[in-house]
Amino acid sequence: MKILRASDHKRMPWKNGGGETVEIAVSPEDAGLAGFDWRVSMATVATDGPFSIFPGIDRTLVILDGNGMVLDIEGSAPALLTTASDPLAFPADIPVAARLQDGAITDLNVMTRRDGVAHRLTRIDVDGGRSVPLASSACLLLCHSGAVSFRWNDETGALAAGDALLIENAAGTELKIDGTAKCYLASMITN
Repeated sequence: MKILRASDHKRMPWKNGGGETVEIAVSPEDAGLAGFDWRVSMATVATDGPFSIFPGIDRTLVILDGNGMVLDIEGSAPALLTTASDPLAFPADIPVAARLQDGAITDLNVMTRRDGVAHRLTRIDVDGGRSVPLASSACLLLCHSGAVSFRWNDETGALAAGDALLIENAAGTELKIDGTAKCYLASMITN
């Protein structure tokens, strides 16, 4: 288990140079954009334009802040994403263009290498205490807003807005969360 503080997240340019991404976690640790098995990051999208192409990668995206954007995904009808939308999964190796609705947005991206890892992204609203079953080997809980305390096995800690908790060897365990927060759980499943 490892707490990843917001102040320590790695800032780097987008693969296509069109903006900046904030890398929360990547596996293997310190992998570059061409060599990761999985990656969780946030990005601010301030202008309309194309998404970076990642060969062999699947992506799920959710809007964290802002008034939304429309994704034009090759082969699909345009998809409007807002902060109320469910996470949207799509291949990262086909053309995708974004059109902002009204100003910049911040999104959360989970990407996995298709031939070895799958993933699931779930929104978790916390108001009081709750238990979250962990079904995959690697799980990352992002506290987007608010604050939570947690207990996993015999370990405890707290997350403020922007902090994340990375748990490896998590399958079959349970994470107990207390507080008031909007969180997202990324579960990585090895094929």
